[in-house]
Amino acid sequence: MVLSDHHRISGLVETFHTDHLIAERLREEHFDELRRMHRDPRVMATLGPPGVPDGLLSDEETRQFLSRHLDHWDRYGYGLWVFRDRADGRFVGRAGLHNTHVGGNGEVELAYALMAEFWGKGLATEMARAVMTVAVERLNMMDVVCFTLTTNRASQRVMEKAGFEYQRDVVHAGLPHVLYRITAS
Repeated sequence: MVLSDHHRISGLVETFHTDHLIAERLREEHFDELRRMHRDPRVMATLGPPGVPDGLLSDEETRQFLSRHLDHWDRYGYGLWVFRDRADGRFVGRAGLHNTHVGGNGEVELAYALMAEFWGKGLATEMARAVMTVAVERLNMMDVVCFTLTTNRASQRVMEKAGFEYQRDVVHAGLPHVLYRITAS
């Protein structure tokens, strides 16, 4: 993975790339791509908010999601990145770090989501590992969690491949989840 210093603004990691992907800091102009993701029932079945019958987000809910995550960047100096295929620039997904509450504690979470057409190609693991490199090497984060629904075995495999270890079961947003943690040495 290459972190590009010339793309850093005020110490923020704005862009970086991996073998197959280019990451860029989340921006307002990514709304249409997020909207497409948030309207895909396959993706949202793995992410969808509780209480939403089909898990799909409206345009207004996607705007709120984007606004929350842009505010997070402004407040903490890190957040979500949009990932694109290096070969053709197609939107692959989003991944990054954000502060959350899970299992009764304030934590920094590694979060990721891919468009369904990119599932099963190792790209989620590539994204997770790249974000963790940024977390440890650039942001000096030594403790990060990742969690998913107990039924999402694919995401649990990504966490394990990225070096996370199962810690415990938790209830998050009213649903059973598994909590994984990585502690850098």
